[in-house]
Amino acid sequence: MFTKIFGKKKLKEDKLANIFVNATLKGVEDGFSDIAGLINESPEFIESPELDSNNDSKFLLIVIAANLKEIPRHLSAHQDNRMINLILTKLSAVFDVEFDKLEGILRDYQSYLGRVNHPSNNNLYAMSKAVFFKYELGKYQEDYFRKMNAPNPLFLKRLDEAMAVFMFDWKGTSQDFQLVE
Repeated sequence: MFTKIFGKKKLKEDKLANIFVNATLKGVEDGFSDIAGLINESPEFIESPELDSNNDSKFLLIVIAANLKEIPRHLSAHQDNRMINLILTKLSAVFDVEFDKLEGILRDYQSYLGRVNHPSNNNLYAMSKAVFFKYELGKYQEDYFRKMNAPNPLFLKRLDEAMAVFMFDWKGTSQDFQLVE
């Protein structure tokens, strides 16, 4: 109601990029142990994958790549590119890696997300499938799913629900705030 009367609050793109980077890094740091626990204790596996809760680098790249894929769906044409570049600049400083190298790695992960979830464009489902394949969880399943090299749908559904926490609310942000340079 107040946005109809007063308009949207302004939020600088740089500040939003900081919010995204900090929230994502903190979320993965705090939440990956829960994901590892969910995976290790899944009844769909005949043997526990014994996923190390400190082995979150692939997971972090999956989360970042999926969230960056969401930006063009919610921001205007040139604003999405500026936001992605701001985020990549901040992440390259955090990881002490060149911008171009990080961009290439994340593009590869985005392409991978698209392939493992084809023909769907749902990034949440893509994240779950990417976790399944990047952490090679198929070998811990019963024969039927292992031979198909496909995740058990029950496991995938549970993982989808857990992965939702790692999706940034780009839609809500674009609805509630007017982004300014």
